[in-house]
Amino acid sequence: MLEKRALKKKQNNGNQPQGGKRDLLLWGGLCCISLLLNLAARLVPGFGEWYAVHVYPIFVGTLGRLCSLVPFSVIEILLYAGAVLLVAGIAGVVMRRMVWKRALWNLGRTLILIFLVFTLNCGINYHRLPFSVRAGFDLQESTEEELIALCERLVEEINEAAREISLDEEGFCAVEGDPRETAREAMAAAALEYPELQGYYPKAKPVLSTWYLSSQLLQGVYSPFTVEANYNNGTPDQDKPSTICHELSHLKGFMREDEANFVAYLACRASKDAGFRYSGSILAYIYSGNALYAQNPAALRRVREKLCDQAVKDLLDHNAYWDTYRGTISEVSDKMNDMYLKANAQETGTKSYGRMVDLLLAWNRSKGEGI
Repeated sequence: MLEKRALKKKQNNGNQPQGGKRDLLLWGGLCCISLLLNLAARLVPGFGEWYAVHVYPIFVGTLGRLCSLVPFSVIEILLYAGAVLLVAGIAGVVMRRMVWKRALWNLGRTLILIFLVFTLNCGINYHRLPFSVRAGFDLQESTEEELIALCERLVEEINEAAREISLDEEGFCAVEGDPRETAREAMAAAALEYPELQGYYPKAKPVLSTWYLSSQLLQGVYSPFTVEANYNNGTPDQDKPSTICHELSHLKGFMREDEANFVAYLACRASKDAGFRYSGSILAYIYSGNALYAQNPAALRRVREKLCDQAVKDLLDHNAYWDTYRGTISEVSDKMNDMYLKANAQETGTKSYGRMVDLLLAWNRSKGEGI
């Protein structure tokens, strides 16, 4: 009798999920919890904001702090390891060394875990109050004159910071020191005026596969699975400060890309480092300049003539770098990103990036500085 039971158990291990009903209840329960949390974030007023303020910071202070102790990007290494395991699993099924039912069960558990962690560290935050609302900015339609005035003001900021930045051997902008630590200081400086940005910030991580991000026209990426801010270290130096601050803003629960760009501008502007102020103003100028070009190309040309030679050189370098990566991969990536944004309550998809200009105009109006 004992031998038969042992044989039966061994056969079940080969054809059924280990743990049987208990495992099914556990993983089915975790899937239901994820679905309920997503529904609550979408349907229950105030739930997303409450979660982002009171619960999400716990994950930043624990998982984010733990991963921050590692000098490399943890999520990047996990992705490599996951790819190897996936290939090994497929090979095992093909070679019949692993029963396909068990392989599907393992895959299902992995997907449920990914869904849960994404929900806890990212998905719910998409439904919190926007940063513009928390900070009290009034977004409204603006005139072309206001947009021109904004661009001119950003040109002044760029020219002023350009006098103090460091240059590399080729005469391009060079960021000195550790930009990751300077970014944390910049976010803390911005938090003095905007309490929504207060709290702990892990150090951002440069990724090893810079080509992979650049081919998707990505300057950085936030990982909800390790609560890490990752940035593309292969880009021109002028892009890095604003990129790092952009990704760090996600660690405060502000997931909208347009608002993350706006927060990056505020943080860079608050920094004592000239390279950061230069980077933030250039980021804001690119978006505002593109908006002005769509309305009045001649007006943008007049504004652009006021840029100093250093800024013109760095902007040309910025365009040249990204032009080398535009192609099929970047187009597919853009479409996937558009679908992702729409699936997470950003109805305008990638067009939501243009909202940054409205935020800049609202911020200038709140300061009463000529707009």
